Amino acid sequence: MTGKTWAYEDFVEGASLDLGTKLVSAAEIIEFAGEFDAQPMHLDEVAGKASILGGLAASGWHTCAMFMRMLCDAFLLDSTCQGAPGVDQVRWKKPVLAGDILSGNTTVLAKRLSRSKPQLGLVTMRSELFNQRGESVFDLENTVMFLTREASA
Repeated sequence: MTGKTWAYEDFVEGASLDLGTKLVSAAEIIEFAGEFDAQPMHLDEVAGKASILGGLAASGWHTCAMFMRMLCDAFLLDSTCQGAPGVDQVRWKKPVLAGDILSGNTTVLAKRLSRSKPQLGLVTMRSELFNQRGESVFDLENTVMFLTREASA
């Protein structure tokens, strides 16, 4: 990271930001599940195929974590981000399977300055991940807090 470049003013309503791509490996699915979501369909290919998921599938929480890494790499680590007050919605729409290649984007839905802290801007975003077939597998809406450029100087 060379410096904080994305400040509140840089986000434009309607703009879409590319999140890049991520190959999902069987090893990482099993590693994440072993520590955080040890259900059979996340730990074993045979159990995954026998489930409604159709194969070794990433936990929904793993999908959230992969999304967060993609968001960080795309712009968040090079920003004035101050965190988020929560997540309004998260949906796991299709299974994320071993071998899938995820791609995604984040769209700015709205933005406003905080009434109580005018150096802080609130940016509402909708993010979506797709598999290599272009199928939507995940979406999330939330508001993220960013310092204004003046406050971050």
